[in-house]
Amino acid sequence: MEEKNSSQAAVRRISRRLLPFLLLMYILAFLDRANLGFAKNAFQVDTGLSDSIFAFGAGIFFIGYSIFEIPSNLILHRVGARRWMCRIMVSWGIVSSLMMFVHDTTTFYLFRFLLGVMEAGFFPGVIYYLTYWYPSKMRARSIGLFYFGIPMALIIGGPLSGWLLELDGYSGMKGWQWMFLVEGLLAVIVGVWAFWYLDDKPAKAKWLTAEQKESLLEILQKEESIKHSHGPGTLWKALSDPKILYLCALYFLIQLTFYGVVYYLPSQVATIAGQEVGFFVGLLTTIPWLCALIAAFLVSRYSDKTGERKKIASMALIFSCLGIAAFALSLSPVISMVGLCFAAAGIISVQPVFWTLPTNYLTGTAAAGGIAFINSLGTLGGFVAPNAKTWVEIETGSPAAGMFVLGISALAAAVLVLFSGKIGLKGKISGP
Repeated sequence: MEEKNSSQAAVRRISRRLLPFLLLMYILAFLDRANLGFAKNAFQVDTGLSDSIFAFGAGIFFIGYSIFEIPSNLILHRVGARRWMCRIMVSWGIVSSLMMFVHDTTTFYLFRFLLGVMEAGFFPGVIYYLTYWYPSKMRARSIGLFYFGIPMALIIGGPLSGWLLELDGYSGMKGWQWMFLVEGLLAVIVGVWAFWYLDDKPAKAKWLTAEQKESLLEILQKEESIKHSHGPGTLWKALSDPKILYLCALYFLIQLTFYGVVYYLPSQVATIAGQEVGFFVGLLTTIPWLCALIAAFLVSRYSDKTGERKKIASMALIFSCLGIAAFALSLSPVISMVGLCFAAAGIISVQPVFWTLPTNYLTGTAAAGGIAFINSLGTLGGFVAPNAKTWVEIETGSPAAGMFVLGISALAAAVLVLFSGKIGLKGKISGP
């Protein structure tokens, strides 16, 4: 009982110390990759870029991101999170700021690709980093709190980006130039802070007592030994493991739906409101993401409490599918807005539950590379989403058709989750 109390005290202290800072990092990371959606209309007018060029440039971020995911996570495994997270944040913040100099197709593609290269490894690095600190029974909750970064980035980023866009003409700069400059520099500042704030592993954390370290490490070591006995023991085995490839396909569908919603939600809300994207529309976009924040908190806690992963994940995806369909049908502005709320809540809340599957299966170098591999292939959905949506809309002449593609992707992901037990992925997760 004393050992259990010590480990629980350690987890509480870890949550107070690490999660708020990791959350801040993720807010800035997501803001710098998604703020393009807020700048879309003014950015295209000033640069003369077409919808198809914008869609390809929005998606090319994920090509650079995917190529360097695995090398980045292996470096983090070797040198530690403190140094590597600092490097990632500072470099992506600089490139994000350089987006203010985009003036044609070539510079747009170049800077978006480089932004993906520089940010590569951040998200899977944090997921892998959390396995150092949290036992499996508490992992969905911790990842769920980390996932607050997405809705919070869009809750904070909506009004912030809208306000910066309204600085158009100030000091001779466009509003979207101010947006890229300011939001990029914020990432640089926090990246430098990360070097001094983060600890690589619990054993190095001076803010944990000796008893807390001992009890926590004992639980984590037991879990690692179990994973060693049934999971792939090396990086190369992990990359060819059928379970990991299945998870890659599942995560690809989740991300295809997710980024289809994220990139176009500001312009969709503007259409519902009958206004241009600015501060007011930015405020309206916070509504779906507030719903997503609440859903991420409740769903991840319920998943940890019950140990149920598969059924909860599939239900979240089905809710997202129904929300997208409700928006696409455009029955009324209220129904469309409610649909966006369901879509955002479902596609955000499913992701912390999803990540419990690979983190409970992989360990060591296989975990570092395997998690990055899943994320790198999965996030290619972020490249496919805007291009597929735009292509379908052009071919059919219907904006609703593009949204239905996203809904079908969510539904297909729900089916994959339900059948995941057929290849040995557990529907319930428990610790040792």
